[in-house]
Amino acid sequence: MIRSMTAYANDEATTPQGWLACELRAVNHRFLETGVRLPDELRTLEPQLRERIGERLSRGKVDATFRYRQPAAAADLLLDERTASQLAGIADALKTRFPQLATDFAALLDWPGLLVKPELDQAGLVQAALALLERTLDEFVAGREREGAKLAAALCERLDGIERIVAEVRAILPDIRGALRAKLEARLAEFRQPAGPQGYEPGRLEQELVLQLSRIDVDEELDRLAAHVGEARRVLALTEPVGRRLDFLMQEFNREANTLASKSADSRTTRAAVELKVLIEQMREQVQNLE
Repeated sequence: MIRSMTAYANDEATTPQGWLACELRAVNHRFLETGVRLPDELRTLEPQLRERIGERLSRGKVDATFRYRQPAAAADLLLDERTASQLAGIADALKTRFPQLATDFAALLDWPGLLVKPELDQAGLVQAALALLERTLDEFVAGREREGAKLAAALCERLDGIERIVAEVRAILPDIRGALRAKLEARLAEFRQPAGPQGYEPGRLEQELVLQLSRIDVDEELDRLAAHVGEARRVLALTEPVGRRLDFLMQEFNREANTLASKSADSRTTRAAVELKVLIEQMREQVQNLE
């Protein structure tokens, strides 16, 4: 499945451990580069998050952000009954010895460990965060695939255009060669003299024709362009990431188009080479977005 590198997805969940939100966004990049932003409660989760993202994605600059809010009950303060009982026993014991002793209850509340917050279920929070990440990744990958399908359709449309141009050039090659032969014959006829030490040898005309025709022979370039189109279609049908392969193919396409332009001996092949380069550049821009 062809995937784009750019995508965005977000999801949230309310769990017994609190409210969680996950956001993923990505832009183009040559390799996979992952940035992670986590609340303090999930700091230890970073290696696992990077590993799971790496298992699902292969290219792109990915930013993963988690937000967390504790449940309302977590803000409540609880009395540590054991500590309170110990302090009460000490106060009773002292009161028998010092009847005038007064206990300052406001100051007593500052006693370390007397008031505590409910303990956070760290393991449950981690599992909830990982489950939320998987759901967000599912949505994220689906978005990449939807965008990738559009890019693949645009690439196939331009591959059709390249095939059309290659067929058109093949069709006009005999006419171009015939016109070149007639032109060379007319020009060389002006210099023909009887054969001899100072004359023009009859075989020289054929040699010149062969030389000139070889210089404009673009059959190999057309064959390679057709082969590249076939390879591009094959790659587009793969289920693995294909961005790098297609990027290399774009270089090969461009090389053949440049050679076709340099060998052009007719305005029609020149126009064809320009149209090819336009289509190839459009494809190259699209390929830069593929995973």
